[in-house]
Amino acid sequence: MVAMIKFRGVPLEDTSDIDEVEFDGTFVYGNYIKYGGSAVIVGDALEVGEDRFWPSWWVPVNHKTVEQFTGMQDVNGDDIYEGDIIVSKPTEPKYEPLKIGLVKRSKARAGWCYGTATATGEYNIWTSGKYRTYEIIGNVHDNQELLVEKHA
Repeated sequence: MVAMIKFRGVPLEDTSDIDEVEFDGTFVYGNYIKYGGSAVIVGDALEVGEDRFWPSWWVPVNHKTVEQFTGMQDVNGDDIYEGDIIVSKPTEPKYEPLKIGLVKRSKARAGWCYGTATATGEYNIWTSGKYRTYEIIGNVHDNQELLVEKHA
């Protein structure tokens, strides 16, 4: 069996007639294949050879919506993906406030980070800490309004 990194994407077509597709109403989940300007989320490999790869299913997706699994789960056991909006809760709230931010790949170091846009359009990055818990409250495609900071 070939192990692959999990991805998700917004399908470009109806997936209801495709067996075994994991679809939650917004995203399909599986493996990612990019070719040219197109993207496909595919199921597990049925057959792999020197010059062929045959997945159990495939779904064309909007390439701008393809996001990778971070390897982490939130407090509810849900997988956290790039593009998720999370609330970060300190285990000691008296020392630090809640934070809401977008999960992104860190450009400064290997791994994942989350942050919010400031009033000037810059991006504040905070990395995860061991004294915080995380909960997914939406995603950047359906809940963009959750990322707008309120400024006085």
